Amino acid sequence: MRRNLLEFWRTFSRNKLGLLGGFLVLTAILAAVFAPALTPHQPTDVMRGANGRGLTFSPPSVHGPLGTDDAGRDIWTELIYGARVSLTVGFTAGFIAMFVGSLFGITAGYFGGWIDNLLMRVTDVLLVIPDLPLMLVLVATLRQMNLHVSPLLIIILVIGLLYWTSTARLIRSQVLTIKERQFVSRARAIGAGHGHIIRKHVLPQIMPLIVANTVLTISTAILVESGLAFLGLGDPTKPSWGTMLNFAFDRNAVTNGAWWFYLPPGLAIVWVSLGCILLGNVLEEMLNPRLTTHHLEGDENMIAIPAPGAK
Repeated sequence: MRRNLLEFWRTFSRNKLGLLGGFLVLTAILAAVFAPALTPHQPTDVMRGANGRGLTFSPPSVHGPLGTDDAGRDIWTELIYGARVSLTVGFTAGFIAMFVGSLFGITAGYFGGWIDNLLMRVTDVLLVIPDLPLMLVLVATLRQMNLHVSPLLIIILVIGLLYWTSTARLIRSQVLTIKERQFVSRARAIGAGHGHIIRKHVLPQIMPLIVANTVLTISTAILVESGLAFLGLGDPTKPSWGTMLNFAFDRNAVTNGAWWFYLPPGLAIVWVSLGCILLGNVLEEMLNPRLTTHHLEGDENMIAIPAPGAK
């Protein structure tokens, strides 16, 4: 295990795009975790000048490092505390989507028959429905039902339970090929059950694909959460980057020329999304053995297949 990790790191450290993606994601996570150490203020604190009045729409030159909003709150403080909310929603919703999608994809691909037809028809129905209108309706309806549930939890569940469909399709296509390979046939021949085959033979083969797609799905979840919060469906008591953008445009930051109000959260969303995309693409290239090898004899015997015409 340790040797595999060292080999993985040696390969990863030679990929500049992977290092860049990892750096972008890691810095955002560290900023969220160590937010109290990076600012002496709280997101609700109002900054005041020497005359005791609130510093409203103060530029970074007056109140560093990123100025204040229309209520006199510190933008830098809101940004790093907002990272906690945006990243929590993104990572949690992303993991939920990957779990549901992997479960549907493995079940449909491995068992086939009427189970495959049923699960894929459910997937097809959700695929053809536009995501944004459906999410807006679901989030608004659930919030109106007074379920005494946090608005953030509602957003997490809606994103996680709607963004698994493409993952299910992708995982199913891989499982359909894996279950026909010789090592799976041999496992069935010696009496291995479905659970054992899935755990020991199918899941290890698709795990690299799951890992890479999880990172990409996290990026999508962060973008979707930001979009919903920008449209006013976030939790105003726990500002995220999307909520900051919503407040900035509602309070005429553009009209007042307060670029420091709306530009930092927008760049933060791009920062994390770009990092996840770069990291996810590099991980898929590194962890997916299908790109360079083919399994003929079993889980541990990987034989390279030469190109057609090669001697």
